[in-house]
Amino acid sequence: MPDALILTNARLIDPQAGTDAPGRLAVAGGMILPPGAEPAGARVVDCGGLCLAPGLVDWGVKIGEPGERHRESFRSAGLAAAAGGVTTIIARPDTQPAIDTPEVLEFVTRRAAEASPVRIRHMAALTKGRAGREMTEIGFLRDAGAVAFTDGFHVVADTRVLARALTYARSLGALVIGHPQDPFLSAGAAATHGKFASLRGLPSVHPMAERMGLDRDLGLVEMTGAAYHADQITCARSLPALARARANGLDVTAGVSIHHLTLNDIDVGDYRTFFKLTPPLRSEDDRMALVAAVAEGLIDVICSMHTPADEESKRLPYEEAAPGAVGLETLLPGALRLYHAGAMDLPALWRAMALNPARRLGLPQGRLAAGAPADLVLFDPDAPFVLDRCTLKSKSKNTPFDGARMEGRVIATLVGGRLVHGELP
Repeated sequence: MPDALILTNARLIDPQAGTDAPGRLAVAGGMILPPGAEPAGARVVDCGGLCLAPGLVDWGVKIGEPGERHRESFRSAGLAAAAGGVTTIIARPDTQPAIDTPEVLEFVTRRAAEASPVRIRHMAALTKGRAGREMTEIGFLRDAGAVAFTDGFHVVADTRVLARALTYARSLGALVIGHPQDPFLSAGAAATHGKFASLRGLPSVHPMAERMGLDRDLGLVEMTGAAYHADQITCARSLPALARARANGLDVTAGVSIHHLTLNDIDVGDYRTFFKLTPPLRSEDDRMALVAAVAEGLIDVICSMHTPADEESKRLPYEEAAPGAVGLETLLPGALRLYHAGAMDLPALWRAMALNPARRLGLPQGRLAAGAPADLVLFDPDAPFVLDRCTLKSKSKNTPFDGARMEGRVIATLVGGRLVHGELP
């Protein structure tokens, strides 16, 4: 493919300007050019009125290297991301061993660059071994390329340890990611407390466990002045606390998974383990409150929380099955459910899936502005299809959307102006 492109007759989705309008975009040297630029020798591509938007920045992806490569490798995750319009993966540190030293971080960074067709940036563990007892060398890890620090689903139960880590992160300007759950109330839970869990006889956790965990974290953020991001807000009860923290000037943002925005606890049905997530799916009232919170900007980020699990770990009784679902390839069509339902327009969706995560992590992606990387996705928002999990490019196929009627097909994905998936018209 020529280095320079002129993408004409496109429906440009610009989350920074908040616009959805016909236009054209020029690309050269891996970057987006200013409006009106006509690079010499550029290939002119007629997009036929399809949507052209910044590539998605998916925050919170689990990749199995090192330790669980049979579930997902950098190569398979990169191919899945490209197929789903994700051009930047923000990977979690819950590997085996955990990404808790500069040496491990340098290893996975090198492997990702060699194997993946899309960009992969890594978060590092907040405490050694994600054990919650002793914080990692945040400064060294940051120098080695860590974009943020988290223990993932392992909540740091010792408040004093978390306070020290937040204080140290504040001194270095590092971002800390929390998983707002009371670890003792949520231990062993497979569903959300309520009538459905009782009828199914499933061990459950009350939504207040999230609110209590968030309140603790926000109190420590207020005490330390650290920058903080809640990886998943899933309950309406958590939203007032988040709003108060913002109103008080705390440096706090929050995310939500596409599964919690489009599914509810009733979807579990007769113990369908592909719907077992962490946190568990919530009520329809909670889901609707979360959609409204994203639309108004209280929740900043929509992510997949891509968590691959092999067949052996999912084909078990519901209580014993591994939690989590893959989502790199279903994030975009899942989010388009909200667009087709009239809950959000496309610029608002792309603000939550591209611009906001990139901005929060200090990355240049997520924009259509001149000088931004030419990480782009060309898609048809109305193309219908029935998802067959066996066609997913992820090594693991544990998606709750298997067999679902969806809309929105990725036509082409570009990273740095180079085609990594599909074909340009």
